[in-house]
Amino acid sequence: MENNDGKKPQTDEARLAELGYRQELSRVMTLFENFSIAFCYLSPVVGIYSLYALSLGTAGPAFIWLIPVVVIGQLFVALIFGELGSSYPIAGALFQWSKRLMGTGYGWWVGWMYGWALIITVASVDTGVPSYFADLINNLFGTHLNGTSPNTILLISTLYLVGQTLFNVYGVRFLGSISRIGTWFEVLGTVGLAIILIAFTTHHSLGYLFTTQGTTHLKSSPLGVNFGGNWWAGAALIAVLGPVYIFYGFESAGDVAEEVVNASRHVPRAMISALIFGGIVSMILVGALSLAIPSGPKGFALAATQGVPAILQSAISAKFFQDLILFVICFAFFSCGLAVQGAGARLVFSYARDRAVPGHRVLRRISPRRKTPVAAILLAAVIPELLSLLVHYTPSKPIHIGFITYPAHVNALSALVSFGVSGIYISFQMVVLAYLIARIRGWRPEGPFQLGKWSYPVAILGLIYGVGMIVNIVAPTGLTSPRGALFNFDWLTLLVDAIIVVIGALYFAFGRPNRAIRAADKERRVEATKDDTSAATTD
Repeated sequence: MENNDGKKPQTDEARLAELGYRQELSRVMTLFENFSIAFCYLSPVVGIYSLYALSLGTAGPAFIWLIPVVVIGQLFVALIFGELGSSYPIAGALFQWSKRLMGTGYGWWVGWMYGWALIITVASVDTGVPSYFADLINNLFGTHLNGTSPNTILLISTLYLVGQTLFNVYGVRFLGSISRIGTWFEVLGTVGLAIILIAFTTHHSLGYLFTTQGTTHLKSSPLGVNFGGNWWAGAALIAVLGPVYIFYGFESAGDVAEEVVNASRHVPRAMISALIFGGIVSMILVGALSLAIPSGPKGFALAATQGVPAILQSAISAKFFQDLILFVICFAFFSCGLAVQGAGARLVFSYARDRAVPGHRVLRRISPRRKTPVAAILLAAVIPELLSLLVHYTPSKPIHIGFITYPAHVNALSALVSFGVSGIYISFQMVVLAYLIARIRGWRPEGPFQLGKWSYPVAILGLIYGVGMIVNIVAPTGLTSPRGALFNFDWLTLLVDAIIVVIGALYFAFGRPNRAIRAADKERRVEATKDDTSAATTD
């Protein structure tokens, strides 16, 4: 087997050494395990069960046709990432890729935005499961846990986070095994549930999936918002944010590249297949859920306001199946948070190895026994736990900060969820832009996965899609508009973005991480030269 240039392929360790790093992590992950981590992070179950009501209530059952729009848009990005992951199979993927394409400072900023988005995503995933977990415990043991109580949310999310941290610390082989199981639970929670719904509780014909059910008009909108009758130019722009929240995470296959066997070939395949498969199963589940909505305006309004639980409660009466579905959902949330935390920890480790973060001497350490970055994993647990404390903050009155208003009765975690999406998209597009500029300057890929003549059109289309979606996510349109009322709360997403940027700018100005990265790279090159000289002398 040969590369595209006719040369025999290098070993994983040799390629990593050529890129300036020693093999410290345990390289045991198979292609399916690499795919599973990406797929569990992407997690159609978590995304659909969390945001189905938002998309259904704004655009009606027809929102299902927005899923291919997002999947195709992200596929352009995934193809670029596949080429970069094949060329640079290094932990902390986005940071490392952009560092090599555009320089240390630019790479540091990509990692900064991406890292905060990962950390916030861990908190949003783990605080999203308590209502399902509480229902499962109440059904099994006859308890009366309130899954919407701040104390219950914090307790359950903390238990999840502790479990995820222990599993991540235990070793990458264990992470891969849990992710494998999580993949099958994802399939059961999507395709399996869809089969049951289609077989026993379909209330509509396929034509129902092309209807809006009056969501574009204030009078008939179940969410009480007005799009003036506009679907594509109004309702669809909000409804698409549900799929947008689902279809990222495929890049985590590259975050753990140093633990993957034959990473230059397996990482691109894992990323692209996770995205495509995720799109297919999401379409199947969303279609089945929409067809299972009880007939009539009341049935639709209930589904649009209470989401998937309302549909399942009316569709499946058998207690055993209800509990089984709840268990599948709870495990899917666990495996999703586990994968996100694992990706975040590898980014922290990669940062620390390049001296790009405070406390790098501790954060770069690898457990001799487990071969995992324990300190980095713990950091990826402590920060989400601190963020989870925000669940206790829900102002009863609007808070005015200059021209920005924090609305009443909106929990602080809600503002962070929208940043998690925007932070991911911003960092993604920074990488795509760096790739396009590097290509124009003459950079060429070095791995076996290459786009060839398609690199420019793919990058341009990916950039157009991503920038357009960033604008759609963050655009402040007022608290009385559908977007401001339902998703980004007018200026709040941009405010969180600005806070993250300001903190980063202060550290970048005074900590000079770009200089530290260059110094670390220089030292590694000197050490590599000494090793080569020593080896030649021995020979």
